[in-house]
Amino acid sequence: MASEGDPRVLFVMNAVLSSLFAATVVWGLSFLDVVAFSPWTVASLALLLMAITHLVTR
Repeated sequence: MASEGDPRVLFVMNAVLSSLFAATVVWGLSFLDVVAFSPWTVASLALLLMAITHLVTR
């Protein structure tokens, strides 16, 4: 019987990793002048990534 872990820990881990990945992607796209690097852009992408990750893992 496998444990799924504490949902709070999984949520925080998902938030941190999604935020770091989003910041990296937005930084790269801003380096290429595709989008502007802003906290709003990073937060939006991080929330989108968190939602996708949640749907895929459930």
